[in-house]
Amino acid sequence: MNQHHRDTQAARTYRLGLIAAAAALFASASVFAATPYPTTATPAAVDLGASSEAPVTITVALKPANQGQLDNLLSALYTSGSPSYHQFLSAEQFRKQFSPSPDVVAQVTAYFKAAGLSVSTGNGRLLKVTGGAQAIQKALGVTLHDYEVPGTATRPGYRYHAPQGKPAIASPAVAANVSAILGLDNRPRYAPHQVHATSALLTQRKPAATTTATGNAPGFLTVSDFAQQYNVTPLYQSGVHGEGRTIAIVTLASFTPSDAFLYWNSLGLKVSSKRLKVVDVDGGPGAPSDAAGSGETTLDVEQSGGIAPAAKIIVYQAPNTDQAYFDAFAQAVDDNAADAVSTSWGLWEYFNTVDDVTDGSGNTVSVQQAFNGVFQQAAAQGQSLFAASGDAGAYDVNRSFPVPDYSKVLSVNAPASSPWITAAGGTTLPGTQVYNGPGGNPFPITIASEQVWGWSYLTGLCSALGFTPVSCGIFPVGGGGGVSAYEPLPPYQRKLSGIAKTKSGQSLIDYTGSTPVDYVDLPAGYAGRNVPDLALNADPQTGYTVIYTSSVDGLVEYAYYGGTSFVAPQLNGVTALLAQSAGSRLGLLNFGLYALARIPASYSGSSAPLRDITAGDNWAYKGVPGYDQGSGVGAIDVANLAAVIKRVRP
Repeated sequence: MNQHHRDTQAARTYRLGLIAAAAALFASASVFAATPYPTTATPAAVDLGASSEAPVTITVALKPANQGQLDNLLSALYTSGSPSYHQFLSAEQFRKQFSPSPDVVAQVTAYFKAAGLSVSTGNGRLLKVTGGAQAIQKALGVTLHDYEVPGTATRPGYRYHAPQGKPAIASPAVAANVSAILGLDNRPRYAPHQVHATSALLTQRKPAATTTATGNAPGFLTVSDFAQQYNVTPLYQSGVHGEGRTIAIVTLASFTPSDAFLYWNSLGLKVSSKRLKVVDVDGGPGAPSDAAGSGETTLDVEQSGGIAPAAKIIVYQAPNTDQAYFDAFAQAVDDNAADAVSTSWGLWEYFNTVDDVTDGSGNTVSVQQAFNGVFQQAAAQGQSLFAASGDAGAYDVNRSFPVPDYSKVLSVNAPASSPWITAAGGTTLPGTQVYNGPGGNPFPITIASEQVWGWSYLTGLCSALGFTPVSCGIFPVGGGGGVSAYEPLPPYQRKLSGIAKTKSGQSLIDYTGSTPVDYVDLPAGYAGRNVPDLALNADPQTGYTVIYTSSVDGLVEYAYYGGTSFVAPQLNGVTALLAQSAGSRLGLLNFGLYALARIPASYSGSSAPLRDITAGDNWAYKGVPGYDQGSGVGAIDVANLAAVIKRVRP
């Protein structure tokens, strides 16, 4: 954190002292060291050779029974006028209709037991398979190796295991019923989508001349400012605060729950001391730490719970692996306790679509299939899901593979690219930002209206200060958006103006060696899922504060924080309010949002539920009237959207 951040925090810590005594005190159940999330600075792993016989547990996700019937049911649930419209299933009803048959479960179980592995059955669709490396090799034809990532001055080292070669299920009959096998590779893969203002510019930032009605300047906003900006206040005034609703956070780092109570109490929000429940999945992610991403979990809870202060909150926290992330979503959906669920972690969608298991007939299964299966179950049960779309603008892969060492690649983030989740994009709020330019002279930048978030608008300032967009730290930072190269275009986006296909020439090329290496070639002209679906303020320059117990700085209040990681939990909290107002769950919002986007009146007049974002860009896609890959269908007016939902409820 740069000095400007520290000075700002020091000036505001008095508030923390005043409210600390009244805060509810919790202790994290996780005590072992957390694993850092991957960054571009993560050292290369060292291959330690074949794994020992220490037991390994993998998750075998089975395909749902009657997939055709499930597809038809989902269509009926989200088609206005259908007799089944929004007649959502309970978790038990879903299991009875779509869990694999006992014969299928027995067949898959027998396959793994024959290899010397033990098998336990979870919810009917998930099997936990445990055994040593030799048994894993017999069942899947791979050798597991151990790897070690060295520690650095700021991040601890860790070990993980991964398979050598491509796993294969020898029985086509068994493989035909498997949607994914997770846990053979347990390296940390996902990154949080939080961003703070780049140090090259934050030291040049002058205090904002304009503030909100609460007295907070851009960069110091709270959920109270959010309520004003997006017209949530009328719901509060009508007695809607999330009463009777439950929201869930799926995350890959633990947190200090008292931080959230400090935040809510500092704003005068009335919250129950018993509103928060923490569920450790697969043993939990370890103790809170900055390197593991605990700040992400903290802000997710503070934002969602602050917008819906009367709602209950369940935090499903898991280790940072494909397996545990999937298991956490599966538990949140199987529990079916939450009306809305959000996550702010993700990775380039390619890594979730690499075929990871084959059978003798050449069929493949992937992590993508498994996640979509769980998300479909959530949609059938009426749970609303939200995922941050990422903070690398239109070039998601270049957050992990930065230019100029690698080529620029138009790409999107998962799980936001799934058609069964609402992808949360980012905007920049209007106003004038003033910086110290060359010679210390003021350098004002005026944002005329809420626009697509991309730090391309800072290019002129960076250039004047002698920086390129890369050295200034602004490229490719912005709200994630673009076209999926792997997920097909969903029905709710078909025949909508502004929907795009993948562009040609998108190859990830490594320029770090003497000869360029082409790693991945994305398909051109693919009619893929477009993201995001919605967008709200996510720019750190017009962003928020976070109260957080840092493993480095202690209890602090960080300012100038943003990222689409704010938008996903904010939409989570908003949905709790909307569901209370409507008197029922809302399910996947996308069908309704795109139906509204097709009606011009949705964007005009004082009662319009949508706000069109027609300016700005995320380095490739511009804000235009209607749908665009920077802001989706636009921002929302919460009170107006609540009124529309109440009018169209069955």
